[in-house]
Amino acid sequence: MSVNIVYKNSLTKKKMSNHILFVDEKFNTLSFKKHLLEKEYSYILDLLKTSDLKKKILSFDISSKKKIILISLKNNISSSEVEKLGAKFYDLYKDLKQNEFVLNSNTVLPKFKNNIGYFLHGLRLKSYNFEKYKTKKIKNNISIIVTGKNILSNKHKEKFKAIEEGSFYTRDLVSEPGNVLHPDEYAKRLNTLKKFGLKVNIYDEKKLKKLGMNTLLGVGQGSIRGSYLVTMEWKGLDDGSKPLAFVGKGVCFDTGGISLKPAKFMEDMTYDMAGSAVVVGLMKSLALRKAKINAVGVVGLVENMPGGNALRPGDILKSYSGKTVEVLNTDAEGRLVLADALTYTEEKFKPKFIIDLATLTGAIIVSLGSEYAGLFSNNEKLSKELIDAGEKVEEKVWRMPLNKNFDKLIDSKNADMQNINYVGGAGSTTAAQFLQRFIINKTPWAHLDIAGMAFSKYGGALNSSGATGYGVRLLNKLIEDNYE
Repeated sequence: MSVNIVYKNSLTKKKMSNHILFVDEKFNTLSFKKHLLEKEYSYILDLLKTSDLKKKILSFDISSKKKIILISLKNNISSSEVEKLGAKFYDLYKDLKQNEFVLNSNTVLPKFKNNIGYFLHGLRLKSYNFEKYKTKKIKNNISIIVTGKNILSNKHKEKFKAIEEGSFYTRDLVSEPGNVLHPDEYAKRLNTLKKFGLKVNIYDEKKLKKLGMNTLLGVGQGSIRGSYLVTMEWKGLDDGSKPLAFVGKGVCFDTGGISLKPAKFMEDMTYDMAGSAVVVGLMKSLALRKAKINAVGVVGLVENMPGGNALRPGDILKSYSGKTVEVLNTDAEGRLVLADALTYTEEKFKPKFIIDLATLTGAIIVSLGSEYAGLFSNNEKLSKELIDAGEKVEEKVWRMPLNKNFDKLIDSKNADMQNINYVGGAGSTTAAQFLQRFIINKTPWAHLDIAGMAFSKYGGALNSSGATGYGVRLLNKLIEDNYE
């Protein structure tokens, strides 16, 4: 299913299309009276007397080929509520055979015209489906003609489109199977982002060995595929300002390595690269909308396999930072990838802040389910900005504790640290505490554990089941509200 949106300044004269009209929360009919034929208006006026006005979307059949759909917007409605209405509209009418709609923007007050954009944004986000490998694809499309004077400016249209394309790219990457999107293929795809104006550098195993990124390389050494670090730079300003940095875990498939996972649900481990996919989708969005900031995205791409050369429990690795790590469990691999990526990002780019994203721990799902990502940070300001942005776009985060008292749980007898808390408990916090040790120069940093948010079995308000794209809109909002 796809959604085609066309903007026309003048009202269409096609009478058999379905019409979308906006009303206030009391369904005041005067707002749309002049936009309907008299007999249509009288018919709807009569039916409204017995309709449930608590519903936000009401539909009236004028004929077998024409509906008039009223959508209720209260004066203080939030943008996220409008997006949810758009998503609900999609769910209600996605299977309609007569699938052309005329959306009359003149039924919205000029000061609320951005609500048209949020409505269509929610509708398009909800319409996403990953059908690449289905031989029989859904052919029906929803076509919406937006008419009237209160249409969006080109700037706003481009912004929404950029965020959608970034979110969809993230969902596409997460949805790909492991035999297709292995690290070699992933690196090739990231190289194609140069066409959007991003500067892309790919560090292969030879370069990584020279740099001393042994914790990242250790994770991938059991696979026949290569391991990579990829940097993507967006320069939206020429003032020499420090970039905003985003780092993502890209474990393209995670068997657990020698510490092998149970077979049940292992197929879901194709999405263990979702943190990296969010960074990639965000960078694509920033480039498409020509964001007025400098930003860098850094992703570590590996495959965690139990091969003859695989990392063993008890092995000790020297990280890029120089700190040593005793690997007690090879299934706690994401933090090893991020360790090298974080220190390199901080040292190479000297960013204003670093935000890393990873499907890092099952423990965060036990704590927060699929409602919030876990937020761990060394900076109050950055934490508040992330929490506020998450509330606005309904990609929520919940701050979790970091404290030096947790350090004893990851101190190793044989190395500087160990990669798990061997006695158990505080799994997400000790993982974050581990990552914090690789922020060497006290750069403002936040870690988002998105294990419960990156993939949904049942779908959410703005996404169907499968990859959610969680994080792209959150970080776009963070940047838009605080750094542009």
